[in-house]
Amino acid sequence: MAERLRVLLQRARTVKQSTSLEPPLPVSELVTNTDHILGSVVGDKEVHMNAIETAARNVFYSTLASCPIGDPSFVDIWNLLDILQYCGDRDLCPAQLVLLLIEELFDSQPISGCRIVFTYLESRREAIIANPSTNKDLVILRFSNELLRRLSRAEDPVFCGRVYIFMFQSFPLGDKSSVNLRGNFHVENVTTFEDYLKSTGSGEEGTEMETDIPEDVTNTRGPEVTVVQPDEPEHASPTMDIDSLYPVFWSLQHCFSNPPRLFEEKNFREFQKGLEATLAKFKEVPKVIQSGESERKSGAKAGAADDDDDVASTFNPKYLTSRDLFKLELSDLAFQRHILVQALILIDFLLTLTEKAKKQPYYQNAQRAMLYAFTLRQEDTEWALGIKNSIANYLQDGPDGNYYYRMVDTVLSRDKNWVRWKMDNCYPITRDRIPTKEYLGAMSGTETELRKKDVKIPGPNQSFKFLSESEEGKGVAKLKQAKRCAAPSIDSYAKKIQMGELDLEMVSSEEEKRQLEERKTSNTWRGLRMASKHRLSSLDRLEQGKGLEKLLQPVTSMEVAGEDTGPTAPEGRDSVPQERHQSVEEQRPDQRSQVTANDAAD
Repeated sequence: MAERLRVLLQRARTVKQSTSLEPPLPVSELVTNTDHILGSVVGDKEVHMNAIETAARNVFYSTLASCPIGDPSFVDIWNLLDILQYCGDRDLCPAQLVLLLIEELFDSQPISGCRIVFTYLESRREAIIANPSTNKDLVILRFSNELLRRLSRAEDPVFCGRVYIFMFQSFPLGDKSSVNLRGNFHVENVTTFEDYLKSTGSGEEGTEMETDIPEDVTNTRGPEVTVVQPDEPEHASPTMDIDSLYPVFWSLQHCFSNPPRLFEEKNFREFQKGLEATLAKFKEVPKVIQSGESERKSGAKAGAADDDDDVASTFNPKYLTSRDLFKLELSDLAFQRHILVQALILIDFLLTLTEKAKKQPYYQNAQRAMLYAFTLRQEDTEWALGIKNSIANYLQDGPDGNYYYRMVDTVLSRDKNWVRWKMDNCYPITRDRIPTKEYLGAMSGTETELRKKDVKIPGPNQSFKFLSESEEGKGVAKLKQAKRCAAPSIDSYAKKIQMGELDLEMVSSEEEKRQLEERKTSNTWRGLRMASKHRLSSLDRLEQGKGLEKLLQPVTSMEVAGEDTGPTAPEGRDSVPQERHQSVEEQRPDQRSQVTANDAAD
């Protein structure tokens, strides 16, 4: 069998003239009889499979030892893998054999060689996962995790992303392979800071940590920066000085890596004070914006594609806890945003432990490891909601703040759905296809029912007695109510949407759920129509499917600047009466004619 594989590799050089990994080898052109492409042995199927695997490994090792990965003759390895993939799909050799050899290939290469091997893996991904099996999944998980352990997120962030994307594309959406069934936290990820300052804050001696952040503040190449001075409020409360804040700030990382620490009253109060002091300091210091951020974004908008080395050289997810760098880090806008996103993740975790959240059905059905005896008190819940709102407002301020916060909020919202799915024992996501016969029968039945409906058209002698009813709230009296002549406020629509969302959590039937969703959509549309007249600059805050609460938040400095640059109203028309902003449908007939006449005069 080994000799037969070598003969096939010689023929492959003639069929495939290229020495690169692309295009794939057309294996079907090598032999005419695919049933015995690798030969046969005396014995059962297991003996046959073991013989093929042994022969393939002998050829693989001998070829690998004779040529480096950058040599043109290394094409024999790619051709051998293509042949084994072809045979595995036809049950002529073990289906996972090609993945086992790729795993061996990863182990034999440095990181630069692993990039080339992974490029081959990406180019053959569809063929490899076309016939899924448990044996294949286990090998993919094993070598992907091993590769991620070898890679540095600081040195190879793009390569790490390629590995994650390959795993996401190789496994179905509802696969449980990545579920943390025991609910463990990354408690090994602890932080340490300089000993002579630990007396002023909390810390743990003898521990080390690599905290994920960009290295822009320590870039020795000296990139150009933009400094933005913060707005100074008239009555600003004093904030901590740098030396006092240093241990308090880095102590937050203990809670970020191990949230159950906050179940203790002392730790929770320290976290409160530390997060509030950190946010206040962020607002106080001048912002330093690295030039690389704007350049990368402008390049992305223009459709430019940076290579891995360029991107990796401008981004490094590692923070240093040196005291000398602390002042510089506090002023870095990217540093601030990263820390605040960590805080948002932790606050969302705390909000899942409120008394109301624990009454949800999915929490009742959660695994025992995900059930915590701790319940967040009402006053702590109000604090968490308040600090979350403050962080959201701060993230929206600054360059591209609205875009950045929208991206973060979208990711965190989707993550909540995944957490709920995991807590609910990972119920199946996929649904079986509806049989064609059943689908056609449903369509036919619907058409039959619609034909039975008789449309009744009211006759000319319809009674209008209801208009003569004089009771309050009926007839003409109902049309004369004062509330019909005033436009509703945005706040009223926002409250209706909030009440509707609470009702949606307690629905008992699909029909009731559909009615509530339609009512929510109607109130959202009406609120947006009203906001377009009074809060047009705030519409960028909203997202599809969310409420109108963000419209009620104070206008940020960026929005004020945007409004100031808009067209100036003509002299004498700076103040427009409230009635002029009401839609024609929401005004009484006498008001409608008056407004129309005023518009014509203008």
